[in-house]
Amino acid sequence: MDAGAFGNRLGFEDAYRFARGEELTASGGERVKLSRPLDFLVIADHSDNMGFFPALFSGKPEMLADPTGRKWYDMVQAGGQEGVKAALEIIDNFSRGTFPPALQFLPGSDGYSSTWDQIIAAAEKYNEPGHFTAFIGYEWTSQVPPGNNLHRVVIYRDGGDKAVQTLPFTTYPPQGSTTPEDLWKHLQAYEDKTGGRVLAIAHNGNLSNAWMFPTETNPATGQPLSAEYAKTRAHWEPLYEATQIKGDGETHQYLSPNDEFAGYELWDKGNLNLSEAKKPEMLQSEYARSALQIGLQLEAKLGTNPYKFGMIGSTDSHTSLATAEEDNFFGKHSGAEPTPTRFEHEFMRNGDLFLTGWQQVSSGYAGVWATENTREAIWDAMRRKEVYATTGPRMLVRFFGGWDFAEADAQSRNPAFAGYGKGVPMGGDLRAAPAGKSPTFLVAALKDPIGGNLDRIQIVKGWIDAAGARQEKVYDVVWSDERVPGADGKLPAVGNTVDVATATWTNTIGASELIKTWTDPEFDPALRAVYYARVLEIPTPRWTAYDAVRFGVKMPPEVPMFGQERAYTSPIWYTPEG
Repeated sequence: MDAGAFGNRLGFEDAYRFARGEELTASGGERVKLSRPLDFLVIADHSDNMGFFPALFSGKPEMLADPTGRKWYDMVQAGGQEGVKAALEIIDNFSRGTFPPALQFLPGSDGYSSTWDQIIAAAEKYNEPGHFTAFIGYEWTSQVPPGNNLHRVVIYRDGGDKAVQTLPFTTYPPQGSTTPEDLWKHLQAYEDKTGGRVLAIAHNGNLSNAWMFPTETNPATGQPLSAEYAKTRAHWEPLYEATQIKGDGETHQYLSPNDEFAGYELWDKGNLNLSEAKKPEMLQSEYARSALQIGLQLEAKLGTNPYKFGMIGSTDSHTSLATAEEDNFFGKHSGAEPTPTRFEHEFMRNGDLFLTGWQQVSSGYAGVWATENTREAIWDAMRRKEVYATTGPRMLVRFFGGWDFAEADAQSRNPAFAGYGKGVPMGGDLRAAPAGKSPTFLVAALKDPIGGNLDRIQIVKGWIDAAGARQEKVYDVVWSDERVPGADGKLPAVGNTVDVATATWTNTIGASELIKTWTDPEFDPALRAVYYARVLEIPTPRWTAYDAVRFGVKMPPEVPMFGQERAYTSPIWYTPEG
């Protein structure tokens, strides 16, 4: 619905070819290729108005007969920033519920159904079990007016023979809805009809203005959160997108003031179309770390933790190019592909609220521990939450929890043997602590072979204290370069080798791998807790630094030129007996 207006002229097959390692010409005219192919991809086109843009772009009479359709057609044909403006108008109209009825493409229409058939056909063509997995999927495009983003990406375990039996769920009544509960009913109906399997991945919630992770009242219905809500959400949404182009979603410095690495690459000005400014009290219901803690509170109240999710990254790219690394970043959409001025273009504006081009984030990817490269194996790993998020680097990360890990387990060259043998992997559960024991964790990371060295591995703990309040603490577990924590317990910074003038760095600091066992020193067996690992690289150049060098432009002082890329594992939960 929006990617084409932004200028994307590539198709479904192009997206798969690019992910598999082929060289393409991007919509902006540049030749582009990944340095290393991807293992899997889902093309998650917006479920609403599938088929709308091809009809608009081709100038079908019924589209041009509508005044708004004619206006958007003229803007798209003009191209460039006029096309970008058209896309933003399309998004804004859709977000506010004012999309012209005459231009709507609804499930069951020829244009809609044929688009879904094309998506399925492309996935079937490029799916190659054992080599490359092409998932069938779509993005349910819930926008609660005036623009609170509740998008979910739906991924099928199945092939086209089952996926074709039902159409994607949309937001247009009477078939569709903006309410997540109705999406879950639709997914259940699909499984009942076909015998297939699906799951939904919640978009990063930083543009939801507190609607993504409610604490007491379901904003979609106005009713108190119920046990049924908690149980159903936990079933259908095992994963959360913790990082992507529209900002990182791990935590915010307002929520985690004692964490010096909080607030990485934030989009925190408002909702999706910036129609409502962000308020500090909204933030707790938008970020993964606070949501994990809220989930523990709700579990004690409702009996089920609705926010018991694993963490992944993904691009949310609208270019057909899944580029997430800083030195090969092709932007959120085709109107933001590499040019000398893309950093200064107004990315989005609504009154005094605005985002500019340099605030795009080159992120992210999903790491999955699967038994083989097939739809079934990768989907199953996602379902059990044995996954992790990265902001782009392809570091390998392991995280296990148990009661008996010893330092010797961290000396093995096969740490997963001890990990699976003695405990549970990321996404798992620890229950009913043995008498006198605290949970132990085995965590390991191996650097991206062509990326930055590793700074440190941290374990982030969240828990609910005896008074029922949320608490958190970040522990430095293992680090590089023989640094010693200061009197305040903080580890000194790793340093910075980035030369912004040349967009280069050296791996003369940091470590190529880090591995350690760690025991929670403040464990209370009576309190619910959640743990995940965060892996930090040394500082490396940001995509803005590469643009500055390639195009010979000077970035404004507020533009960040380097950063510490990272990975977040899925959590491991501890639940006391009873």
